[in-house]
Amino acid sequence: MSQAKTHAAAVRALKKRDPVLAEVITQIGPCQLKRRGGTFELIARSILSQQISVAAARTIRRRLEDLLPGRRITPAGYAALTEEQLAAIGVSRQKRGYLGDLCQKVLSGEVNFRRLARLKDEHVIEELTQVKGIGVWTAQMFLLAGLGRPDVFAPDDLGLQNAIKRLYGDHLTTRDDFLEQASVWHPHRSVACWYLWQWLDS
Repeated sequence: MSQAKTHAAAVRALKKRDPVLAEVITQIGPCQLKRRGGTFELIARSILSQQISVAAARTIRRRLEDLLPGRRITPAGYAALTEEQLAAIGVSRQKRGYLGDLCQKVLSGEVNFRRLARLKDEHVIEELTQVKGIGVWTAQMFLLAGLGRPDVFAPDDLGLQNAIKRLYGDHLTTRDDFLEQASVWHPHRSVACWYLWQWLDS
């Protein structure tokens, strides 16, 4: 089944199950959640984007791409750059450490992106969070947007928390509350998350 058909089936199920989300879905329109590929580059970009604005992250990423063969962020390409080169384009010392650890683990085979694509969600999270600078939220975003897993929910995501509070009531305040609300959307929580993010942005 194509991704579009999978999303359409998820949308039908969610609309039947949750009248509040059904209104959000009607307001936003067809699901445009796209799988971006479970690659080293996606994780590297996530690390580069941590704790800085979207514009700043884009600028640093473009500068990094300019230094690399084919403008592609690969483990070997990144590992060949010097600390001075990376500092000059704005990659902080902390992020250089994180990206260096990621490169080392990928080049040694400790982290294998082809293998990750075959693992269960919880095992992907376990493997990725062994890398410095990769927390559970980053691993969950990799599952959702990178690998296109259908049933990912990130209870610690502030955007999702805010959307749930505004749509379902301010009495929902704890992690368990958010998980309980999200259980209604199983096994289509990734699509539900996408709609909550879009609703919040709109």
